[in-house]
Amino acid sequence: FFLQQLDESIPNIMKFSTGALALLALTQSVNGFTFVSAQRCNGTMSSSRTCLAAAATASFSTEQIGESATEEFRLAFKDESGATISPWHDIPLKNEDGAYNMVVEIPRYTKAKMEVATKEESNPIAQDIKKGKLRDYHGPIFWNYGCFPQTWENPNDEHPELKVFGDDDPIDVVEIGGKAIDMGSVAPVKILGVIAMIDDGELDWKVLAISTDDPLAAEYNDIDDVPESVKSGVREWFRWYKTPDDKPLNGFGFDEKFLNVAETEKVIEETHEAWKALREGTTDAGKLWTGTN
Repeated sequence: FFLQQLDESIPNIMKFSTGALALLALTQSVNGFTFVSAQRCNGTMSSSRTCLAAAATASFSTEQIGESATEEFRLAFKDESGATISPWHDIPLKNEDGAYNMVVEIPRYTKAKMEVATKEESNPIAQDIKKGKLRDYHGPIFWNYGCFPQTWENPNDEHPELKVFGDDDPIDVVEIGGKAIDMGSVAPVKILGVIAMIDDGELDWKVLAISTDDPLAAEYNDIDDVPESVKSGVREWFRWYKTPDDKPLNGFGFDEKFLNVAETEKVIEETHEAWKALREGTTDAGKLWTGTN
């Protein structure tokens, strides 16, 4: 079973059954873990808080609006002057040192399906809602999950080889380092590879990356440096995670292999160019909030 191949350092786990799929659940609560990231906050989560962080060459803050685990919850981003900014459009894709900026939506070992709200003004982070209910994964995700700002998988463009269209979201990132990173953090990461997931007929790239401050970042330079157990664990988690909802298995292009860093850079650049067209208004934005429409 694929989860047996995951990092043996995952603490306090137990098996439970959800429909046809056996998943793993953490017996220790999320609050029991130490979150280490570029963002630092004191105290417990409240209806409104401000946390200072550094993003690229500018500083920003995040402010919680509404209570956690409610439909009203939002994590808004603000600049140094206190003006609201978009984590999707206003945070740069890359830093001067070449590291990519990952906006962390879902910290490691958590289940709440948080995401940058691409259709809301200023694109705060919110919990996804499905059929009128807040959405959670059926088991925890074992990596930090988020997206790259200033990227977009264009639903109007068909991939020439895979013959599927983009999923209308920023490109997703799976950070495989050893520490959980706070939601709303902007984490500089080193890209390692990418896999082409096909979800309900849509192309949904998953970039594999590692935080630049993780000890393994010095050892991992390309996809072949990443242990096969980690790559297969990520792939199989995303293959199976929707099946408890009676959804089919997700598929993958390119013989289900992760592409190397050179190909990953091309994929990211393509999505960055698509984002530029979105912001310039030369492609249909649909219901997306771009800050220019």
